[in-house]
Amino acid sequence: MPGGTIKCPFGCLEMRGSRSGIRQLKGVEVMGRFFFLFVLVLCLVGVQPALACTTLIVGKDASFDGSVMVSHSDDGLNDGSLVYVPAMDHKPGSRRAVFYSHAALDFKPQWGGSVSHRIVTRDRGRAYDKTGVKPSVPLGFIPQVEHTYAYFDANYGVMNEHQLSIGECTDKAKVHPEPEPGKRIFYSSELSRVALERTKTAREAIRLMGELIEKYGYYGTGETLLVVDPNEGWVMEMAGYDMNGTGGVWVAQRVPDDMVFVAANQFRIREVRKDSDDMMFSGNIFDIARQKGWWDPSKGSLDFAAVYGDGEFHHPYYSLRRVWRALSLVAPSLNLSPWVEGPFTRAYPFAVKPDRKMKVQDLFAIHRDNYEGTEFDLTRGLAAGPFGNPTRFEGNAESVADKEGKLSPLVGEFERPLNIYRCVYSYVNQSRKWLPDAIGGVVWFGPDRPATTVLMPFYAGAFDLPDSVQRADILRLDRKSMWTSFNYVANYSMLKYAFMIKDIRTEQGRFEGAAFGNQKDLETKALTLWQNGNRAGARELLTRYSDKNAAGILDAWWELSEFLYVKYNDGYINTDEEIAHPVFYPAWWLKQVGFEDGPTSYKQKTR
Repeated sequence: MPGGTIKCPFGCLEMRGSRSGIRQLKGVEVMGRFFFLFVLVLCLVGVQPALACTTLIVGKDASFDGSVMVSHSDDGLNDGSLVYVPAMDHKPGSRRAVFYSHAALDFKPQWGGSVSHRIVTRDRGRAYDKTGVKPSVPLGFIPQVEHTYAYFDANYGVMNEHQLSIGECTDKAKVHPEPEPGKRIFYSSELSRVALERTKTAREAIRLMGELIEKYGYYGTGETLLVVDPNEGWVMEMAGYDMNGTGGVWVAQRVPDDMVFVAANQFRIREVRKDSDDMMFSGNIFDIARQKGWWDPSKGSLDFAAVYGDGEFHHPYYSLRRVWRALSLVAPSLNLSPWVEGPFTRAYPFAVKPDRKMKVQDLFAIHRDNYEGTEFDLTRGLAAGPFGNPTRFEGNAESVADKEGKLSPLVGEFERPLNIYRCVYSYVNQSRKWLPDAIGGVVWFGPDRPATTVLMPFYAGAFDLPDSVQRADILRLDRKSMWTSFNYVANYSMLKYAFMIKDIRTEQGRFEGAAFGNQKDLETKALTLWQNGNRAGARELLTRYSDKNAAGILDAWWELSEFLYVKYNDGYINTDEEIAHPVFYPAWWLKQVGFEDGPTSYKQKTR
């Protein structure tokens, strides 16, 4: 991040960077200009981007079937597994460990785990018991409760057995405190897990997380958690306020039942209103703002986003462009402008009423979006290459690539899409009050980036999750891993995206169409078993269905990878009818890359 500390992953240097150059260098004797450049490029390339996500809520009266929905894309190359944590009983006097979260301030080896495994412990089910990986080291402990609920877990908690469901995005706050045992032990990740373990409703979850922040301290970035149950959805935002302090501040606002909310790496709650039924907040929220000099009550209400937030991550429109696009897809009739006056614009409302009732497919289409059909369309232009690749890699290595060893004066940014190449997973969760919790709660999970994944259903009442979705190591090509299969195909598709995405969408449509088509019949059978007193049978039916569906997708996706390899081998299109059918570059692209300057005659061309 411009102006931030960049730590070399090789342990060789630390520097403070800005657009004007390197201000501080220590811990290494630079042997020469080119050695410095070499090391610097390695460090810049090795920096992992901050997790940066997009998340939405659909109220029950804004959805097609009356469900409350929450969606989330986890946009940082990290642990891509979806894990089942079983319900557990605990002895009186037990303590619950609170672990550090990589998502807060990147991987810190002193707190255990590994760069590709978020938690390593025997205390949360078999999937987190990793042989040969350093166990997670607790930041601290809190009193354990007698019984904890089963839930699905990822880099943040996902859904529990009572249909309590959570989405997340990281926000830039004014202060990002470091973890410290005894002072600051909670980040949103562990907060969300404790909430899923102990509560059944969104309001209960928010109150519990707020109490934990106030009692045990908060560290890391600002955070937005979307917390929903079968009846309502809430937005909870939180931040630290002092690098050496304890506690934190938080606020929560209810999303109207007939509306849709979206957040994308920036606080979205504005005025904090006292004595309001649709708002909750920490008791210190006003006093801290005054003490820090961030808010003058005489000038108006406390604006949480402006007072505790620090604008957008990385560059203008990193967040706001996605907010604009999502709201525009939900309610195009509003004719919202993509251009605003600054990071704390009032142009985009807290929530909007959709032009039509939203389905799961509609919600996920937002996450798959690359601004197609707009002036920001990432599948068009020279940067998309000749075959419409929407990927725009991030990084700063190009800024030091000058052959003379000088920093390049080049300044610019690419648009940041909803669908981004470094997404590790995404999902849409349904919570439905007219069904038993075991059947009503369903996680539509998609490994890797949204545009090239397949949504697969997993029910809140499942006895477990398939092994294939519970294993994901970004440093290992694992053919038994669902995440690896999707990541492999997604990366390969970038070679000839406009062609391969059609083949991928065919497979997407086949599996997603079957899953959505089977949903009503499957749930009717499960409900019949449940109403006849065979609850275990209903849960077993749902578990086996999801297992079988996932197994079919895993096999099909590896087959798809082989199909794409053969069909597009060496840049051709190869079929049973014709081998090596040429696919040349489009004329507009050839003109821009100098094709016409090529060797068309023996005469030397003048420039």
